[in-house]
Amino acid sequence: MIDIRVKAGENVYEMIQDGGFNMDRVTTYVGPGVGPRWLLATGFDLTLLSNGLLGRSHPVVLAGSSAGALRFAAWLQPEAVESYRRLMEAYITTSYTRDHTPETILESIQNIVNAYIDADAIPFALANKNYRLAVTTARARNFAASEMTVIQQLALACSFIFNAVNSSWLSWFFERIVFYNGPLQPRFCLSDGFKGMAIRLNDANFKHALLASSAIPLVVAGVKNVYGAPNGVYRDGGVMDYHLNQNYAETKDDVILLFNHQERVIPGWLDKRLKYREIETEFLANVLMINPSEQFIQKLPGGKIPDREDFKLFVDDPSERIKYWWQAVELSGPLGEQFMELVESKKIRSVVEEM
Repeated sequence: MIDIRVKAGENVYEMIQDGGFNMDRVTTYVGPGVGPRWLLATGFDLTLLSNGLLGRSHPVVLAGSSAGALRFAAWLQPEAVESYRRLMEAYITTSYTRDHTPETILESIQNIVNAYIDADAIPFALANKNYRLAVTTARARNFAASEMTVIQQLALACSFIFNAVNSSWLSWFFERIVFYNGPLQPRFCLSDGFKGMAIRLNDANFKHALLASSAIPLVVAGVKNVYGAPNGVYRDGGVMDYHLNQNYAETKDDVILLFNHQERVIPGWLDKRLKYREIETEFLANVLMINPSEQFIQKLPGGKIPDREDFKLFVDDPSERIKYWWQAVELSGPLGEQFMELVESKKIRSVVEEM
């Protein structure tokens, strides 16, 4: 029994049933901003990365926010697999105490970034011919830019209410800013439905963009005045793009790859509790999503996926959390191989489900 489920939007489902799918069809790989849940994607990522399965015939856009952006930044490095493993090590072994503040947590994330990205390797990353990074951040507007806890709490409460009524009203509090490398803006930034701004990555803002995209409101201090972008306070890009909230496909034949920790695809961070808020149908037509099965999740320590609450749960015993997270990574190791076996054997046609 395999440990993954494979679901496809209308266009990709037809492509798979017609026998026309291969990894060269993938034009974008999306990384959700889901905190420690990204650890379940490590085996999948390393299978694709170590075997060079993406970007062989054309550059692939690696679009992510928060944890997704951290993952994909490793893909652009000179020793990409080693860089990715250093990210895993730094992320898992970082611990927090009861005395940590949003400012010190931002410093710890900076230490994580520095652990797997060498400053002198950034020019190489920016010139990568196989992958095009797209890091989504949220520039805070009005009183959402405040670092005072009470004011920020009020801003988030108002953001939730406004977003619950109409998702477009969220722009009153946050503006989407996408940082990218490559000669041209990613295609999704040029579409009619894209609401935001695209800024070129460079030596000066590469790490700051990653930090900004990881700055969870209330938990992590915002990143101020990212070089080359409009002045302001930048926060977690998952506020705007949590799992998937864009139409990344340019043509009907494009495949948008998504590894998600769960079956439900949530557009924005503030939509988590809004059961009625669903992804635009057209956004899903070209998506191929892989997520762990319920049987697999039951195999994980405690029968649950690693999440941010584990920092609190194991605050007095971080070694136990670290052990638990490494076990989750180890169990997730074969997921990429299982997916590729389905693709190469054509068995994917019999297991794929329509989204």
